[in-house]
Amino acid sequence: MTAFLILPVAGALSGPGAMAQARWLGEGLNTVTGPVDPMAAPGTPEAAPTIFRYPGRPSLNFYGAPGLMDMPSGEAQPDGQIDVGVSWFGGVGRYTLSFQALPWIAASFRYNSLANANFAGFETYYDRGFDLRFRLLKETDRLPAVTLGLQDFIGTGISSGEYIAATKTFALPPSRFGNTGSLKVTGGLGWGVLGSFGSIASTGTRPAYNPNSTGGQADYDSWFRGPFAPFGGIEWRPTEKLGIKVEYSSDDYVLATQDTNVFERKSPINFGVEYQINDAIRLGGYYMYGSEFGFNIQIQANPRVPATPLAIPAPQPVLVRQDPRTDPEAWSTAWAGSREVPPALRDNLIEVLDPQGITVEALTISAHVAEVRYSNRRYWPQMGAVGRVARAMAQVLPPSVETFHIVPQSGGMALNRITIRRSDLEVLEYEPDATAATDALLGYSDPPQLSPDAALNTGLYPRFTYALQPYFEPSYFDPDKPIRLDVGIELNGAYRPAPGWIVGGALRYKLFGDLDGGRPSNSVLPHVRSDWAEYAKYDFTMRNLYAARQWRPGRDLYARATVGYLEQMFGGVSTELLWKPVNSPLGLGIEANYVAQRDQDQLFGFGQYDYEVATGHATAYYEFGPGLLAQFSAGRYLAGDWGGTFSLDRTFDNGWSIGAFFTITNVSAEEFGEGSFDKGIRFSMPVNWILGQPSRQTVGTTITPITRDGGQRLNVPGRLYPQVRAAHRKALDDQSVRFWQ
Repeated sequence: MTAFLILPVAGALSGPGAMAQARWLGEGLNTVTGPVDPMAAPGTPEAAPTIFRYPGRPSLNFYGAPGLMDMPSGEAQPDGQIDVGVSWFGGVGRYTLSFQALPWIAASFRYNSLANANFAGFETYYDRGFDLRFRLLKETDRLPAVTLGLQDFIGTGISSGEYIAATKTFALPPSRFGNTGSLKVTGGLGWGVLGSFGSIASTGTRPAYNPNSTGGQADYDSWFRGPFAPFGGIEWRPTEKLGIKVEYSSDDYVLATQDTNVFERKSPINFGVEYQINDAIRLGGYYMYGSEFGFNIQIQANPRVPATPLAIPAPQPVLVRQDPRTDPEAWSTAWAGSREVPPALRDNLIEVLDPQGITVEALTISAHVAEVRYSNRRYWPQMGAVGRVARAMAQVLPPSVETFHIVPQSGGMALNRITIRRSDLEVLEYEPDATAATDALLGYSDPPQLSPDAALNTGLYPRFTYALQPYFEPSYFDPDKPIRLDVGIELNGAYRPAPGWIVGGALRYKLFGDLDGGRPSNSVLPHVRSDWAEYAKYDFTMRNLYAARQWRPGRDLYARATVGYLEQMFGGVSTELLWKPVNSPLGLGIEANYVAQRDQDQLFGFGQYDYEVATGHATAYYEFGPGLLAQFSAGRYLAGDWGGTFSLDRTFDNGWSIGAFFTITNVSAEEFGEGSFDKGIRFSMPVNWILGQPSRQTVGTTITPITRDGGQRLNVPGRLYPQVRAAHRKALDDQSVRFWQ
């Protein structure tokens, strides 16, 4: 069972003060053609770029991977591409989520169904699987694209197979009737199910599939073992939208044709026709194995190409100061004779920035140096807010102030001190290489303690905020009902008496749903998560109610303490300490918790389970290249087991995040139960990607093959690292172009 998440991230996509010319957005991505004038009124043709599909983007097979029908190809999707595939033929259904994590590696998670199978005790048999694809060669004028793949390599393994595939694209000569398009030719070798028909040799003995296994483990001893067989096919694209496919399949479908008689396999030849309906949807119809008709729906998206162009007013241009020789009085520093900050300067900054979604929290100023501390309510990435604060300072502050310190804050904590000279800001705005120059001229350092002479925004504290919104809580992969869902309304409230303090909570009322119909737990471990269906039986619940404080105990250090009803199933005390230097990609954290399990009605009681546990983890965070975040945690989990969790996430500077994780503890596969160990995928999507309006909100979810009790962590509101990382140097460097937008 997994919960629908709403996380604080944001996006901002507006142009710099000069015309933005055409540029490639990435390998295989759409091209934005221009010129584009970001100063134009939103909704006008000048404000919105023209977007068209990059020619030759691969279509997907029934497994959600680039390919023909059942067979894979050697191609790779554009970097960052997300695809959802739904396919069906002869009682075989596949529902796949695929992600091109890097230009050379792709991953897929798939849910399979076999109708009328009477297999393993189920009328319709459901199975989960993970795939990995590695591009070995990129297609050139002379060389084909070559990919090595592992299919269903972690799961029960009933569809497991390995392959190496090559694909070459040929432009066809025009005929007297016009352009004849392109032809893609694919050939490869497959093992496992992809080597079960027409095998030509063998690479040893492949272990037999065990239908009684708990699944979920990588069977390394099976990879590229056993008989292997050739496969191949062609795809003719007479136009960019239309595709015609023919393939020779090396999959004998032993389970579906011989073990369960779901359909009859009469031929290895498959035929298909596909059509690109629009930029996001591709449909296909097929004749499979000489006996069955099928269909495939491909839903396509890329985080870097928003579904709706973001409409956001361009920032004000930098106000360039007059030469001091022409207006010496304006450059006077007489106003700085008192240590007290002129309230008018603070109020003017608030007046300029508050309508832009930026809250000024404090202003410290002297004759030549000024520091603004602010919180960003609207923009993702943070660099977009940094640029707007710098422009506002240039617009409002006296000409003698030359050095700007810009300090983003989160929950009362100062996260970074970004320094830029005002004269550099004035010169760079319209320079062609402004982005590269800004990278060199911005300085980053750990912010000092707030000056006692700072002018505070006295209207910020205390304050109370609330929101009433719908919630959706899904559960996946119950064999009796693969998708369950609860829908209701949620009331969130937060009281902030002072910087760094919060008292928050959430109440829910379920309107309808069927989560309470899930399977009862058979876990031999303490039921810290597997009783989720029991918790779903109550309509009115208190999701959480807590008090928290976060603060800076020292240089490069961040701290948090939280007490209360922390999440749906546990309440108690949680503490956290994070070391994260501003200029380092490395962060180290430690968390310690002592919690008790809440009653299933999720009100105020703790007595139903009479279960208490001390849990906590030491965690290392590291940021690789643009947008890659690795995290390793080791410690004690809610069921009392000890182990570690590794996760890898791809983040984008508009707020998208997609990742995967797995946890290994001292709980054996037999004790853990179905799935063998905890693992899953997660994503969050900024709502502005869909709505086209600036926002810090995202929607997302975590998908696990099955929710068991081993390897489960406490869910605590306000963990430190996501707050801190977003405003540190590595993240800001990745977003540098946004400074001028």
